[in-house]
Amino acid sequence: MALTRQSGLEGLPGVGKARGAALAKLGLATVGDLLDYYPRDYQDRRKVSTLAAAPAEEPVCVRAVVAQAPRLSRVRAGLELVKVPIADETGRAVVTFFNQSYVQRALVPGEEYVFYGRLEGAGRARQMTNPVFERADKARFTGRIMPVYPLTRGVSNNLIAALTWRCVEECAQSAPELLPAEIRRKYNLAGAPFACANIHFPVGDAHLAVARRRLIFEEFFLLSCGMALLRARRRRGTGRVCLPPAGEEFQALLPFSLTAAQRRVMGEVASDMASGVPMNRLVQGDVGSGKTMVAAYGAWLAAKNGLQCALMAPTELLAGQHMATLAPLLGRAGLRVGLLTASVKGKQRRAVTDALRAGELDLIIGTHALISQGVDFPRLGLVVADEQHRFGVAQRAALAAKAGGETPHLLVMSATPIPRTLALLLYGDLEVSAVDELPPGRSPVKTYVVGEALRPRLYSFIARLAEEGRQTYVVCPAVEQGENGRLAATEYAGMLQQALPHLRVELVHGKMAAPRRQAAMSAFAAGEADVLVSTTVIEVGVDVPNAALMVVEEAGLFGLSQLHQLRGRVGRGRHQSYCVLVDSGAGGNSRERLEVLKNTADGFTIAREDLRLRGPGDFFGQRQHGLPQLRLADLAQDMEVLRQARQAAEELLCAHPDLAGEEHRALLGRIQTLFGEHPGMFN
Repeated sequence: MALTRQSGLEGLPGVGKARGAALAKLGLATVGDLLDYYPRDYQDRRKVSTLAAAPAEEPVCVRAVVAQAPRLSRVRAGLELVKVPIADETGRAVVTFFNQSYVQRALVPGEEYVFYGRLEGAGRARQMTNPVFERADKARFTGRIMPVYPLTRGVSNNLIAALTWRCVEECAQSAPELLPAEIRRKYNLAGAPFACANIHFPVGDAHLAVARRRLIFEEFFLLSCGMALLRARRRRGTGRVCLPPAGEEFQALLPFSLTAAQRRVMGEVASDMASGVPMNRLVQGDVGSGKTMVAAYGAWLAAKNGLQCALMAPTELLAGQHMATLAPLLGRAGLRVGLLTASVKGKQRRAVTDALRAGELDLIIGTHALISQGVDFPRLGLVVADEQHRFGVAQRAALAAKAGGETPHLLVMSATPIPRTLALLLYGDLEVSAVDELPPGRSPVKTYVVGEALRPRLYSFIARLAEEGRQTYVVCPAVEQGENGRLAATEYAGMLQQALPHLRVELVHGKMAAPRRQAAMSAFAAGEADVLVSTTVIEVGVDVPNAALMVVEEAGLFGLSQLHQLRGRVGRGRHQSYCVLVDSGAGGNSRERLEVLKNTADGFTIAREDLRLRGPGDFFGQRQHGLPQLRLADLAQDMEVLRQARQAAEELLCAHPDLAGEEHRALLGRIQTLFGEHPGMFN
C-alpha cells in the first residue's frame, strides 16, 4: 500500500493497537505527524571500529560476533542482567544489558552484529553497557547519522526511526512546498523534499545544517504570517469610538503625578480607542512601573463613553488587589466597580452578574470566572488582561466574544519585559508599548548574591528586620523534598521556624487548597506573619509595602526575568529593601547570570541577558498559550533567521494580503492548521 501524509500509522509493520496507542501519546497518528516529528539529537554511526581500536568511553560502532549464548541472571526483584561475550579478530568484550531480558532470545551465538555504545575498560576487561544493536547483514542504521527522537513508554527509538525511514523513502519527495520560490531563492533555502529527508536521515553534517535552517525559517515564517494575518483582520474590524475628555480630568483623580512614560502610553491608548479600529495593545513594564494606572485610564475612558470594561487577572489574590486599588480611585469619578472570582458564590455572585447584565457596573474585575457561562455584558467596550503570558489567545477571544457582535478594545499587560524581536514573535498581533520609567520615590532594591557560608548572617538579618517591624519573603524552587533534590518550601519553613522560633512563619505553595493559600497570603499582607516561605506562586501576588527583604534559595535554578519579577515584590514601601540571591553553586554560568541581576534593575536589559545566557527555554515559566509550539527553532541562537523570516512574511503579505491565490493555498492551510485551536480566527 502506497503511503501518503494522511496515512495512519496503525497497521504499518511493527505497529498494532498497543503501539499505535503509545505513538498517539506522542501526537503521532499519521505519516505527516511522523515526518514533522523532528529528532532531538543525532548519533554518528558512520565509522565502524574494531574492539581493539575503539576509543575509550566514546560512543562507537563495533562489528562483532556473539561468542557464547547470552546468560540471564536475576540479581534481585526488579533487576535482571543479560551478559553476552562478543569477539572480533582483534579481541573480546562483554556486553551487559539491564532489564532487557528479550536480548537473551534476540542475540544468536555465532551471528555477527553491530553494537553502538560506549566501550569502557582496556584489554580483556573491555565492556559495553546497554548498547543498541542490529544484525550486520541486515543493518539499516549503521554507516549513517542516526536520528534520536523524544520517546515514551512502549516506543523505542528504533521503532520510530524504522517507521520514519519508510515514510521518508515514500513521502519525502512529495513534501508540500509552503515557501514561494522567490523567497527560497532570495534567502538561499533548500526545497521541502531535501529538508524533510535530511532532517531525519542527513547525508552529512552540511546537509543537516541546510535542512535545519530551511525548517527553522519555515517555522518562523508561518508564525509571522499567522500573526500578521491576525493583526490585519483585527485592523479591518470596526471598533467603538471612545473620545477622550479634554484636559487633565483623569490626573485630577490621582493623589500623585503620572510619569512621562505613563502619559505617553495613555496617549497611545487614547489614540487607539478613538480610531474606530479595535485596539490591540500590549503594555510592558517592570513591576511597580505603574501599568495598573494605564488600565485604570482605559476603564475610565470606556466608562466616559458609556461602555463597560472587564479586567481579567490570573489569580484571585491579584484580582482582589486590583479591586482594592481601582474601586476607590475610579469611584471618585462615579464608576461602579465589581469583583467576580470563583470564591464569589451564591447570592453574592447572582447580585454581581445581575448588576453586570443590567449595565449597572462600569468595571468588572475578576479571574477566569469572567469567561464562564452566565456572565454577560450589554455594552462591553474594553478587555484588559493582566499578566498576558498567563492567558492566551483563546481566553482573550472568549472574553472579547461576550461583547456580542462588536469587537471590544483589547489591552494586555505584562510585567515580564522581553526583547523587542521576541515580543514581535509572541505578540505579533499586538501593538507594543513600554512603561519604561519608575515613579519617583521608588528606591532601588539592593541586591546581593551570597553562598551557603553566609546563611547564619542571612538568618540574623531576617531576625533584625522583623525586630524593626519589616517582613521577609523566602522563595524555594520546590514544594516538597525529593523534587529533583531541590530545596523544598515545606521543609524550609520548618527549618526556619526552628532556627528563629520567635518569628511568625507562614507557608504558601501551589499544592495547597486555594482557601488555605489565600489565608496565608492575607495573613502576611495584614502583618500577622514576619516571614512568608513560598514557591513562585507569589511571583504575581499581593502588594505588601511593609515587605523589605526577598530571599531566593537556589537562585541559579530560576530564570533572570523570573528573579526580577520576584525582586519586584519588595521595594514597594518607604523603607530600603533588599534582595538576597542564595547561589547553591550548581555550576554552569549561574553565578555570571546572577551577577547580571545584581548589577542592573532594568527589566529589558535583564531579559536580553536571560535570553543570551539561558536560551529561551520556556521564557515565562510556561508556554505562551494559544501559539504554535516551535519544534526546531531556538530563539537565542536563531534570531537572525527570525529577522529574515519576519521580513519575508512582510514582503509576501504586502504583495498578497490575504494569501488568497491558488499558489498560496497550501501555505494558508498550514497556517490555519497551526492556529487550529481557534477555528475561524483567519476568516
